[in-house]
Amino acid sequence: MANSPLILVDGSSYLFRAYHALPQFSNKAGQPTGAIYGVINMLKKLLADYQPSYCAVIFDAKGPTFRHQLYPDYKATRPPMAEELALQIQPLHEIIKCLGLPLIVESGVEADDVIGTLALSAVKQGFEVIISTGDKDMAQLVNDKITLINTMNDSKMDPAGVVNKFGVTPSQITDYLTLVGDSVDNIPGVEKVGPKTAAKWLAEFDSLTELAKHADSIKGKIGENFRQFIPKLELTKQLVTIKCNVELKQSIDDLQIIPADKQRLRHYFTLYEFKNWLAKLDQNNSDAKQTQYQTITTTASLKEWLDRIGTADFFCFDLETTNLDTHLAKIVGIAIATEVGDAAYIPLAHDYPNVIKQLDLSNTLALFKPLLEAEHPVKLGQNLKYDMGVLANYNIELNGVSFDTMLESYVIDSTANRHDLDTLALKHLDHKMISFTEVAGKGSKQITFDKVDIFTATQYAAEDADITMQLHQQLWPTLSNDQSLLKVYTDIEQPLIPVLSNIERHGVLIDKDMLLKQSLQLAERIAELETQAFTIADSKFNLSSPKQLQEILYDKLNLPILQKTPTGQPSTAEQVLHELSAQFELPKIILEHRSLSKLKSTYTDKLPDQINTKTGRIHTSYHQAVTATGRLSSSDPNLQNIPIRTEQGRMIRQAFIAPAGYNIIAADYSQIELRIMAHLSQDPGLLSAFSNNLDIHKATAAEIFSISVDDVTTEQRRHAKAVNFGLMYGMSAFGLARQLEVDRKTAAAYIERYFERYPKIHDYMESTRTLAHEQGYVETLFGRRLYLPDINAKQIPRQKAAERTAINAPLQGSAADIIKRAMLALHHWLKQEKIDAYMIMQVHDELVFEVNASITDQIANSINQAMSSAAELCVPLLVDIGIGSNWQEAH
Repeated sequence: MANSPLILVDGSSYLFRAYHALPQFSNKAGQPTGAIYGVINMLKKLLADYQPSYCAVIFDAKGPTFRHQLYPDYKATRPPMAEELALQIQPLHEIIKCLGLPLIVESGVEADDVIGTLALSAVKQGFEVIISTGDKDMAQLVNDKITLINTMNDSKMDPAGVVNKFGVTPSQITDYLTLVGDSVDNIPGVEKVGPKTAAKWLAEFDSLTELAKHADSIKGKIGENFRQFIPKLELTKQLVTIKCNVELKQSIDDLQIIPADKQRLRHYFTLYEFKNWLAKLDQNNSDAKQTQYQTITTTASLKEWLDRIGTADFFCFDLETTNLDTHLAKIVGIAIATEVGDAAYIPLAHDYPNVIKQLDLSNTLALFKPLLEAEHPVKLGQNLKYDMGVLANYNIELNGVSFDTMLESYVIDSTANRHDLDTLALKHLDHKMISFTEVAGKGSKQITFDKVDIFTATQYAAEDADITMQLHQQLWPTLSNDQSLLKVYTDIEQPLIPVLSNIERHGVLIDKDMLLKQSLQLAERIAELETQAFTIADSKFNLSSPKQLQEILYDKLNLPILQKTPTGQPSTAEQVLHELSAQFELPKIILEHRSLSKLKSTYTDKLPDQINTKTGRIHTSYHQAVTATGRLSSSDPNLQNIPIRTEQGRMIRQAFIAPAGYNIIAADYSQIELRIMAHLSQDPGLLSAFSNNLDIHKATAAEIFSISVDDVTTEQRRHAKAVNFGLMYGMSAFGLARQLEVDRKTAAAYIERYFERYPKIHDYMESTRTLAHEQGYVETLFGRRLYLPDINAKQIPRQKAAERTAINAPLQGSAADIIKRAMLALHHWLKQEKIDAYMIMQVHDELVFEVNASITDQIANSINQAMSSAAELCVPLLVDIGIGSNWQEAH
């Protein structure tokens, strides 16, 4: 008789859930690690929670199973496993074995069948069995000795739980699954029969056998569907039934957990850069308890902490507020930390029945103000731009911002897709943070932080400060030991925090009435397009519905199918519609309809609602740690996506206006990426064209077509422009041919002549590809590093895409660095000289200013000079300057 339960882990379920739930982590060599990390983390938690002596982790084997022999279309609709997931399976298996856990992979059957066989065998030997899975099919195994657990939400399922979830007993699950089928595994069920109907029938007839006997009593179309399905019942039930008599090499005695192989674990943890696991490998953390943080509610305690902060080299702080919008946010409390494990929370504005007495908000901020506004001690935080914006609401100017863990992580590896605190804590510290939803709830039941009880708030808020301190200790040595990366952080990203905060706080003035008129105009044009589409289709349909569009384009009008979706349906993607629009009218109409509908919903309809009632302006949020290249992104509203080449996009820019007595100045770098290419490649032809201030596209056209610059036509210049920019983005002859609407041979000839005239550009591209393959990353002019996880991928399309990124990223990243350097210089100058001019937007290669009308020309010249000198290149940096009463007029 066993004293502890047997734990059976559905490794395949863990694998897919970890892969889709966690960020796509990778090590510096580009090897994906996210699924490995997620599965091992779940296993560690499982072992800690249950302390089992017996356990097995079971995975599906490669290749077909007996179910494929029964039904060749079994799982036929599943897409192939992603390469980055497949690459993690073997190392994951090795690490599991190193942990001392029995691993089972049995060919010809599925993990479910192995688990079912082991579970029933163990019960016969007196074990209680816990199956850890997210697979609903496993509910058929549940009884008073076998329980399911779901580690993703910590839920358990006993027999009563099965009834509660499915409406049927465990013994009825196979009948239930037979009726509803399984679209994921491509197992057919009875048409139009869903979970409710299946449960209702089984409640009435108890089993499929009885249901089939009474099939004639089921009325209507659904009864007809069931009667037609009866011949398939036996096969479907075989497919959904877990086989519990698999012949296995392993007995239950073989499932004892053995001591971990620490030496091999050390190898894998080092290889895959699981630093915190590596650090803990020789420590016994089984008795670790949650850190208890201090709640500050007395003036004496607060002053004690302020004294400690005042003598510290740096301290960490984090504001808890009522809103993510800095303009609307009100401070609820402050979390502080001066060293790891020593953090506290100061509740200031919690408001719920019987709340304890808190320190006064105004008095506390008055005590903090000198510390926050001083350059020393320096400040540490996570996304301090947010805290800076909130403090400005209380007339506190945050200074001495030196360490921001979000930006530290971003500069170290910009290709990591998330740099939020929860993700970084998991990645670098193996620590799962208390989530906001855990303390405040979800959805419509979510409360604001001021309604969270103070004890809970203390654990949540102080943990943020403590973990930020720990993260800094992990990240800063990595950053400070690499001088190139350190300069990107200290010279560009960290000083940019107050610049962006100032831009956000100042905001942009919007002509609300103009936008409302534009919305009406767009609505009229959208209605016209719909009428035209209905006429061509000879029927009404929803232009925004891919399914209805498929039916009209391909079933009714019989347009050629150029591409299919992963599920095998004819594609209605934008790229496909562009190709079809060259020959057919309806795709052209659909494209214009999509474009105008997006402009209307995103801008002309939405911008008026985003005007702050206090300031009368819109206040976008700029994000530093999003794009891999270093470019800024913005949201609420997204200013980067307002098109400039279309009439409607330019119309929207007219609504961005200057207040009375001011002008708008728009300063846009001219062909900056091509100029960077000239500098990096040192191509004589390109250097000469820029140094002589030639129209670069005309100069390129003259080279390609072997004519003089004066003889270049508008069409030839357009073709040359496509070549200039296309090659920087790795465009192929096929892509160029499609863009220019010429045959592939002509496009290939353009590219060949281009490289004949500019051979050093070709050399630069080839050397960059080679370097990227060798070191796994490329760099900008200023040392920003851009990792390329797929540069040596086995799949050639992914490798080629990474090569294209390798060529373009130094150009785009250097352009991003240059405009950030210009922003820093201009912000410092405007502030130091106290000039009545304000930087109000940054969009791609453009800076936009709001300037007192009396000094507009003078300021425009100074802006031009500052932006032109933001970097020293072998060719001039030119800036196009425009002045007007609105953004469009300034172009």
